[in-house]
Amino acid sequence: MLSAFGRAFRTPDLRRKLLFTIAIMAIFRLGSFIPTPGVDYANVQQCIAGQGDNTLLGLINVFSGGALLQLSIFALGIMPYITASIIVQLLRVVIPRFEALQKEGQSGQTKLTQYTRYLTIGLAILQSTTVITTARQGLLFQGCQVPVIPDDSVLTSIYMVITMTAGTGLVMWLGELITERGVGNGMSLLIFTSIAASFPTSLWSIAGGANGVVNFTVMILVIILVIGLVVFVEQSQRRIPVQYAKRMVGRRMYGGTSTYIPIKINMSGVIPVIFAASILAVPGLLAQFGDQGSDWVVWISNNLVEQSSPLYIAVYTLMIIFFCFFYTSITFNPDEVADNMKKYGGFIPGIRAGRPTAEYLDFVITRITSAGSLYLALVALIPTLVLVFLGVSTSLPFGGASILIVVGVGLDTVKQIDSQLQQRHYEGFLR
Repeated sequence: MLSAFGRAFRTPDLRRKLLFTIAIMAIFRLGSFIPTPGVDYANVQQCIAGQGDNTLLGLINVFSGGALLQLSIFALGIMPYITASIIVQLLRVVIPRFEALQKEGQSGQTKLTQYTRYLTIGLAILQSTTVITTARQGLLFQGCQVPVIPDDSVLTSIYMVITMTAGTGLVMWLGELITERGVGNGMSLLIFTSIAASFPTSLWSIAGGANGVVNFTVMILVIILVIGLVVFVEQSQRRIPVQYAKRMVGRRMYGGTSTYIPIKINMSGVIPVIFAASILAVPGLLAQFGDQGSDWVVWISNNLVEQSSPLYIAVYTLMIIFFCFFYTSITFNPDEVADNMKKYGGFIPGIRAGRPTAEYLDFVITRITSAGSLYLALVALIPTLVLVFLGVSTSLPFGGASILIVVGVGLDTVKQIDSQLQQRHYEGFLR
């Protein structure tokens, strides 16, 4: 693999793409350390150093590479774009116009992308306002007494909202630049950069605690095990054979070919984990604004905020399984696939075209999604359970979702580099 990586850098145009991608990723990381105007950077660092467990905005902080708690110009990271993309995909089921645009091909996709950008900016304004308000009220850093935003004027708040929103727009543009001129999917690589940047600090914090060497070794072995499991499952697929009948068009014979429908075990990716974690963060958000001594706040803190709680683990698992089925039903429509196959003369051997084909595909998808949802829940819970077993803080940001994203993006990027090497008659990464 290292020799293949060297050949990629010896290919002039591929080397330019790789260097361009690395440069954009470096700019993204640099922006994560530039504070937003109006923020007292020294006070922020003091609050971060004395910060305890804070799961309120932990998910966004992971996807921003730690920039959120730094209150930098890239504090929101790529999270508004991820949320906007998910919302636009879900709206396809509700709004017929979006479904029609999805079927129009390239022009429809361009229009949907434009809607996603507009929604991203709107969500960035909303999220930046929420973060600034949370920081002013002292809820961003629990127990920190020094003000991170000394100036309480409205004008300063407006400047900060504009700066963070512009930072989100810039991050979105950088991701699109990587997609157009670099290697891999730009947005995915920026997420990869954000999550991977937090790994060394988190591992070092484990190594520095009690029984640090043992805990560090166990955690490394668990991460390697989870990575191997993710690679094995993400590469696996169920191939449903499809046969196309021969037909005459003019004087030419078309069809008669055999192909297959590739169905991944985990068709929904990491989206169910993000949904489940986001929804489970809402009770903690509500508890932050309540009386800390009241019974309902204490119950929520002990059962729905503490990740080692049995109730939290059970609800988290059930929500992941539910969203796996929900998201798969949105992205894969058996009736539509069966109609397209029938339109072009395709059929599954042993299955009649039309309604029987749709029922067969629905049966296969249900069985595969059942296994995929259990796999996703297992991957999401293994690191948390190991951290609980070792007695280490569960707020460390290398949960199963992070590993799943990093491995998935890495595999996709390697495949794209491999395909470009094969186009130039070189031996690729994958054998």
